[in-house]
Amino acid sequence: MNIGNISFPDKPLFLAPMEDVTDIGFRRLCKRFGASMVYTEFVSAEALVRSVKSTVSKLTIDDAERPVGIQIYGRDVPQMVEAAKIVEAEAHPDVIDINFGCPVKKVAGKGAGAGMLQNIPLLLDITREVVKAVKTPVTVKTRLGWNSQQLIITTLAEQLQDCGIQALTIHGRTRSQMYTGDADWTLIGEVKNNPRIHIPIIGNGDITSPEEALNAFNRYGVDAVMIGRATFGRPWIFKEINDYFEEEGAKSEEGQLPIGETTTHHQSPNTYHTPPLTLDDKIDILLEQLHINMEHIRKERGDDDPRNELRAILHTRRHLAASPIFKGIPDFRQTRIAMLRAETISDLTTILEQCRERLKSEC
Repeated sequence: MNIGNISFPDKPLFLAPMEDVTDIGFRRLCKRFGASMVYTEFVSAEALVRSVKSTVSKLTIDDAERPVGIQIYGRDVPQMVEAAKIVEAEAHPDVIDINFGCPVKKVAGKGAGAGMLQNIPLLLDITREVVKAVKTPVTVKTRLGWNSQQLIITTLAEQLQDCGIQALTIHGRTRSQMYTGDADWTLIGEVKNNPRIHIPIIGNGDITSPEEALNAFNRYGVDAVMIGRATFGRPWIFKEINDYFEEEGAKSEEGQLPIGETTTHHQSPNTYHTPPLTLDDKIDILLEQLHINMEHIRKERGDDDPRNELRAILHTRRHLAASPIFKGIPDFRQTRIAMLRAETISDLTTILEQCRERLKSEC
């Protein structure tokens, strides 16, 4: 699979762009643990054109993340074109992705994101003009349609391809569903199996386990799988899935391997041929995420700003509170509340170390 001049391995896994989630610290960890492509938080074209500082800061990427995509959203053709040019000139991402899928009211309700699914001519105009305006590969992320009566993705995919995009990500829900119900991969599979479609199709929605990821590839034939909410507090999910792919591939090709033997995996050499992560490893990773965010914010805003510590915590604590590793702690609700209320790195570190000891005592 290729997007522009980027070549991906077999069964690549992508980190979905998510507001207030895919900051630089989290992206770096997901990349380390096997994500083939990561995306920044989405960027408002209007705010970027107006040089809003908090929006411009989202363009900061690290070479260790590459390949990395920056996603933009908006509803105005000139603004989207100008935003794409700014992104290309300032950040030099590997991909510029257009968001036609965000369902939240403050975006879709104003006609941007998934709101564009109610104005297909404008959606196509934006796509066509952005593609013409930049040299960076342009991709699109969208949904099945506005609602269950308007499942337009099979037609829309061809129209977007004709606009010149180089890959399409499809979330298997309508805008009306938001994030409720089950993602429908049937239509994603139909798009992929359309003989007129020649660009990569990336499937997204409800991938929470290695088994679900493998099924998405094998049953629906997608070129890549994008993972969103299941990554919260779990950047190692990419390693878990790729390790599973390796094991299943070894079984199918050679039969069950003898204990202790390994095979060569098709992806990053930094991710595989390592034992499963322990509880200690995972808590250490979450602590590292906190310190990466602190380091980045200090560099961005200056070492002397007293608000840096709280900013770093705000970027991290939702991941900690959502991490599945803490499900073994009895009555975790109170601990979760304490995590979400912590205002110093010392307090948050203390809570994590207490969780470590409680989990060990439960084993």
